[in-house]
Amino acid sequence: MDWLEALQLLRSSGRPGVLATVTGVRGHAPREAGAKMLVGAESAWDSIGGGNLEATVADRARAMLDAGSTLPESLTFPLNEHAVTRHGKQCCGGVVDVLLEPFLPRPIVAVFGVGHVGHELARILSRLPIRLYLVDSRADQVSTEQLPDVVGGSADVHPVHSPVPDSVLGGLPAGSHVLILTHDHAEDFLLCDAALRRGDLGSIGLIGSSAKWSRFRVRLLAEGHAEAAVERISCPIGLPDITGKAPAVIAISVAARLLQLLPSNPGERNGEREVEPVATGAVP
Repeated sequence: MDWLEALQLLRSSGRPGVLATVTGVRGHAPREAGAKMLVGAESAWDSIGGGNLEATVADRARAMLDAGSTLPESLTFPLNEHAVTRHGKQCCGGVVDVLLEPFLPRPIVAVFGVGHVGHELARILSRLPIRLYLVDSRADQVSTEQLPDVVGGSADVHPVHSPVPDSVLGGLPAGSHVLILTHDHAEDFLLCDAALRRGDLGSIGLIGSSAKWSRFRVRLLAEGHAEAAVERISCPIGLPDITGKAPAVIAISVAARLLQLLPSNPGERNGEREVEPVATGAVP
């Protein structure tokens, strides 16, 4: 497997990596400019020259992964008998410049219920660099014919039909952001219960009015969930200053609030900062 295939593999499985590229060579060096190596947490693919150069680059790349760094780094390696690293010497005689580019996993957003609001929300979110799961218990809502305006954007879109959507929620990676907008209040409740039993999601939003949330809150407490856990669910969802009940308006409001929760600054990673629940904004 070459570095490009490996990068696609890491991306599809939600794992981070660092791409190392030789950007400059002066004098003798084991590889030419343009040589690449991909470094993952446990494996590496292709080569930038072997020896202590490659081992030192791999060490630095994994340190970047551990720190959750999103900023590229440029490093310079003299390859002579005076340049000693923890991996030894490399006496080619030249100097090599290497660019390290980290690739963190895309944030994961799962929308449960692809009705009027869910579809409008999916259209907006599909333009973002995220992994987007669209889950519905109705097969026609997530069919290829239903989603032509969703699958062509920047997001990795995964339509999922399941008669038991809460089982899909249970299989999401930790740190996923969950938005519950189904056509059935009973289904909504099961999804809320399943989300709270996870305990490791990034955020949980439930569409509905304050009256709906009052009823759900009582029932969730009766199911044995702690009050602090129940308060992690935000209902109503969206930004409070964006009013209106049209599906597109609600979708814009919800998407805008979600953007405030997704990593946007260098060095941020899902789950490493306190995640606020999705804010208010009444929806019937």
